[in-house]
Amino acid sequence: MSTVIVAGGAGYIGSHTIRGLQKGGFEPVVLDNLVYGHRKIVENVLRVPLVIGQVGDKQLLKKLLSGDHPSTKGKDIKGIMHFANFTYVGESVSDPAKYYKNNLAETIMLLEALLEDSKKRNTQPIPIVFSSTAAIYGLPLQTEIPISETTLQNPINPYGRSKLMIENILIDYHKAYKLPVSILRYFNAAGADVKGDIGEDHNPETHLIPLVLQALFDKEGFIKVNGIDYPTFDGTCIRDYVHVSDLANAHVLALNKIINDRSLSIYNLGNGKGYSIMEVIDTAKKVTGKEIKILKSKRRKGDPPVLISSPEKAKKELLWEPEFSDLESIIRTAWNWHLLKEKRTPIKNK
Repeated sequence: MSTVIVAGGAGYIGSHTIRGLQKGGFEPVVLDNLVYGHRKIVENVLRVPLVIGQVGDKQLLKKLLSGDHPSTKGKDIKGIMHFANFTYVGESVSDPAKYYKNNLAETIMLLEALLEDSKKRNTQPIPIVFSSTAAIYGLPLQTEIPISETTLQNPINPYGRSKLMIENILIDYHKAYKLPVSILRYFNAAGADVKGDIGEDHNPETHLIPLVLQALFDKEGFIKVNGIDYPTFDGTCIRDYVHVSDLANAHVLALNKIINDRSLSIYNLGNGKGYSIMEVIDTAKKVTGKEIKILKSKRRKGDPPVLISSPEKAKKELLWEPEFSDLESIIRTAWNWHLLKEKRTPIKNK
């Protein structure tokens, strides 16, 4: 069976991609430092090998790639998926060194290990799928909505800049060293696996849908809405939400593509439709049958009114079709996971 090393596989999107890889006939091996990842999910739920370490540990990487590590001994490594980046925008502003070291410097060490392994074995480099972000687009002109892969990239924070730097490095490595690369730019990842055994569990949590659902468990809970005076139909920001299992499927499709054609490919991953913050809250109320308090606040600096992707390139080239294309189905899977996490009776999926 073909093996894929999943760096950051104990995290939210990484863990769902592991399940996608398993369905696609691959054997995942997780490399994670467990700063934000969940060991129990990897070992007890997904039941795949977990190697605890840094993505930039060259000696460890060389052992994994060469089969000198117990987790990869005798295995045919077909690719690497790289999710091992820090992703908190606010933290990246207050502590940019942390982001440039972990996201950028560690990735460079990963790529050095890949190239040295290729040279040692006199083979072509192992393909890499990179987890990027719509944050590289910064504040696009609203005339550029929906956002395509050719939209101007102008990130406004160290997190987005670190991701764009990595993208540029990967593009240069493809040109110079023939490294097969697929860069996947996510919009707003959301939802949970339909089984309800893995879901979104960040600490701290900053994403809208889990914050809304968490507030529903607390009698004194409320959701803070930052900005009610945007030039949108209800005054709140509009975003493109894409189900995490659909993202996982796109990763498997992208990996298969670059294994076969050894190309460089870049894709936006979203549903191509937008929902406002109030629409998210109203849909969560509909799914859960619960009310939620709303605290209206001022705009956050740097929040554009509308961010919607154009996923047409991924649909055309990868034949990617999101299964969870509407907001209600996305929130329903997230709510089911929250209920199971709280050891309550899950609602039935419609």
